[in-house]
Amino acid sequence: MAQVEAAPGIMTTADGQPLKLSLQRALRRSKIRAMLLVAPLFLFILVTFLLPILDMTFRSVENQLVSEILHRSVPLLQQWDEKTGDLPPEDVFQAMVEDFKEGRENRTIGRVGTRLNYEVAGMSSLFRSTARKARRIKEGPYTDALIKANKRWGDVETWRLIKRESGTITLSYYLAAVDLRFGSDGSVQAQPENRQIYVKLFVRTLWLSTLITALCLVLGYPISYLLATLPTRTSNMLMILVLLPFWTSLLVRTTSWIVLLQQEGVINDLLVWVGIIADDARIRMIHNQAGTIIAMTHILLPFMVLPLYSVMKTIPPSYMRAAMSLGANPFTAFMRVYVPNTVAGIGAGGILVFIIAIGYYITPALVGGTSGTLISNFIAYHMQVSLNWGLAGALGAILLAIVLILYLLYDKIVGIDNMKLG
Repeated sequence: MAQVEAAPGIMTTADGQPLKLSLQRALRRSKIRAMLLVAPLFLFILVTFLLPILDMTFRSVENQLVSEILHRSVPLLQQWDEKTGDLPPEDVFQAMVEDFKEGRENRTIGRVGTRLNYEVAGMSSLFRSTARKARRIKEGPYTDALIKANKRWGDVETWRLIKRESGTITLSYYLAAVDLRFGSDGSVQAQPENRQIYVKLFVRTLWLSTLITALCLVLGYPISYLLATLPTRTSNMLMILVLLPFWTSLLVRTTSWIVLLQQEGVINDLLVWVGIIADDARIRMIHNQAGTIIAMTHILLPFMVLPLYSVMKTIPPSYMRAAMSLGANPFTAFMRVYVPNTVAGIGAGGILVFIIAIGYYITPALVGGTSGTLISNFIAYHMQVSLNWGLAGALGAILLAIVLILYLLYDKIVGIDNMKLG
């Protein structure tokens, strides 16, 4: 490469290159090396974290199934004015029969029934039964033939539902996630009282996560203080006890609490033996909120202890001695001098425990029963059992939005820059 002649008075390197140009090239090369080093981690996060979130968020509004399978009926149905209260015209019924025949042959028509069944119960059976009878419909009038196959085809509400859910984008999943639904006239209405569960679950999840975080702080603060102030040899031994749960399977730790907390378990037997409670008044501590709180507090406690300990270890002991030498008693010195210096650790441990708790589902599923399950348990249920991925995506998106809002509030009140892990 040809050398660049430097102007008089400009500093140059040993090979005659202008110093400024040489520094810019070196900086550019260092940035490229840094990007190449970070690229594998970025790709890993992109593939395993960001893309699944984007995919589930898209599934929470995606609704192409009905229009793809009922490709003859939907375009004609869009021209039908449902406000008149009359059934669709004959050509819509004819197109629906043809779509049923094709869907039964391709074994796809049941998917439409399953999708519509999320909105109105009984649609899945309607589509399955009609698919079996539609192959015998050879000629018109198709309106009478389809109604004869199932009388629900003579109900205007059935056709209104199909038309409403035939768009490529839907808000039905998000409405269901907050216990709402579309009415027959297209307005947003509350779900029947016996189906209003998700708002209560969101409130319960936030409440239990906050309570568990507070309990971890109350239990973890003295433990962290003890670890930070004891001699190094003793604190290292106690730190092994704090880390010991990480060496045990989560499933083993959770099932151990089932043994301990059940009414015929170790804790109740001990209370009866000591005489604190009668044998016929055993405490129910499992398969309810109490079981969830106890088990999750035990599991998440180390996540509070470690950030607190790492911050407390950096606080010089001379701070407390200086406060007491100036006239403060030990309690005042602790509250006015030591505790404010641990706010960064409290924030780090609190946000870590809270975020983990709000998305936990294994432990509540095993020890929570009906009153101790969290919203994450229902997200897992819709992903694995009901296969309603749209509703699972909507619940997950709302949960993510709640976490982000709480994070922004934390940043506004405390300041994320004040959070430290040591």
